[in-house]
Amino acid sequence: MKANEIKALITGGVSGLGLAVARKVVALGGQVVLLDINDEAATSVLAELGDAASYIRTDVSSEQEVQDAVNAAVKRMGSVNAAVNCAGIIGAARVLGREAPMPLDFFSRVIQVNLVGSFNICKAAGAAMESNEPGPDGDRGVIVSTASVAAFDGQIGQAAYSASKGGIVGMTLPIAREFARIGVRVNTVAPGIFWTPMVDGMPEHVQESLAASIPFPSRLGKPEEFAELVLHIMQNGYINGETIRLDGAVRLAPK
Repeated sequence: MKANEIKALITGGVSGLGLAVARKVVALGGQVVLLDINDEAATSVLAELGDAASYIRTDVSSEQEVQDAVNAAVKRMGSVNAAVNCAGIIGAARVLGREAPMPLDFFSRVIQVNLVGSFNICKAAGAAMESNEPGPDGDRGVIVSTASVAAFDGQIGQAAYSASKGGIVGMTLPIAREFARIGVRVNTVAPGIFWTPMVDGMPEHVQESLAASIPFPSRLGKPEEFAELVLHIMQNGYINGETIRLDGAVRLAPK
């Protein structure tokens, strides 16, 4: 897939990792449709990215909203040949909290947004890609989801978050195997500790502590580095069914 031929659907696309991917795709001549729920941020992002980008307010946990958004994206760009799952929520809480055990609604909400949301995109985008004209290898598209190193090294307080991200890792290979029939590759990136709007709001000493915990390079990951890997996955047709850690060799401590 040539960079200027990318027609990407990106969830969580108006901030953080999703926005970094959108900027990279547009800079290389591709098109993006951004799915998010932050209308205010979307306005400034569209002003920055110009005509190559559009925005659809979408709650990824809603099967119908995702399907409608994918249909609209196909109409706007002519087709969709890439989908990137970056929408997600942190959901930090102990199972046995100080006041009371974790409410099931809290756990379920994290699963709905992070895991079910990613599944909704995989399903709807994969169905849309099935009608694309095949490339030289019979390729019709690529889906990249975002997990986390917490899928493997979950810390205390990350039971819900780790479960949601572990689910993304777990469904990557079986969906890749199934979508081989239609020529759609499915992969996942598991980032470590990255500069995101959440980290920006932390005290400086906390940021320094996080950076010091990373073996090499001892700094937080840059969203641009995440975007570079996602673009490589899009363009390297032999990467399929894989989860790639992008983390500077960090392994999270229990807390």
